[in-house]
Amino acid sequence: MAYGFNPNALLDTFSPTALKDRVAIITGGGTGIGRGIALEMARVGARVVVCARNLDRLEHTAEQVRSLGRRSLAIQCDVRDTDQIQQVVDRTLAEFGRIDILVNNAAGRFNIPSEDLTYNGWHAVVNTVLHGTWYFSQAAGKQMIQQGGGNIINIVATSAWLGSAEVIHSAASKAAVWNLTKTLGAEWGKYNIRVNCIVPSAVTEWTQSQSTPEQQERRARNAPLGRAGTVQEVGWMAIFLASDAASYITGECLDGSGAGWLGRRRTGRWGD
Repeated sequence: MAYGFNPNALLDTFSPTALKDRVAIITGGGTGIGRGIALEMARVGARVVVCARNLDRLEHTAEQVRSLGRRSLAIQCDVRDTDQIQQVVDRTLAEFGRIDILVNNAAGRFNIPSEDLTYNGWHAVVNTVLHGTWYFSQAAGKQMIQQGGGNIINIVATSAWLGSAEVIHSAASKAAVWNLTKTLGAEWGKYNIRVNCIVPSAVTEWTQSQSTPEQQERRARNAPLGRAGTVQEVGWMAIFLASDAASYITGECLDGSGAGWLGRRRTGRWGD
């Protein structure tokens, strides 16, 4: 028997109707983890709304979802703008009538020494990662309360509890989102709304571009499983948390980083 990543494992593990007819909104759904979650959820029955600032990329994701036989919407949205968020919620309700799943994946970061970080640089990341997550959670959460339940999944990072050099804006924001997750999980359980988060490994095109091939190889080698993760595996974790199989899990953080943080060096930076 072979062990490790199997790209065909999805339907061997999950029922093809695990999320049948459930409506999922995925922020940052045009690329990387967001696109991966959108496609994996679609494969097990979800109807998918993707939103981000780049409409062309969103349309590509939506077309891929439709090619799987699922309905999909691509809506341009800046998660820092509450009016645009409400428009996404309203269009989703007009098209599908409900919101079952919200994945807060939209993010932004760049490497810079903390002493050089500007006011605008700090706010650009915090407004997207923390404020955007809260704004969207509240807007979708109000609908979930009315309909009797739902699921919110937030994407965070190991820097939320470990810290990481030269990304203080992102690390601080992700830590706040982790606490937001626990707080909403405690508060909204009475509405049958579950709130959890996922910590992925460095699987996106952007994160790979921020390190050399040698650093990427060393990062994979230092991980206990001896390899990098995939966007599909993040999607599978999201399916589990959104499914009835996780019906008694809320306020939790699922570490899907492969415990790569165990191989970190004293510099506090990945891949060094």
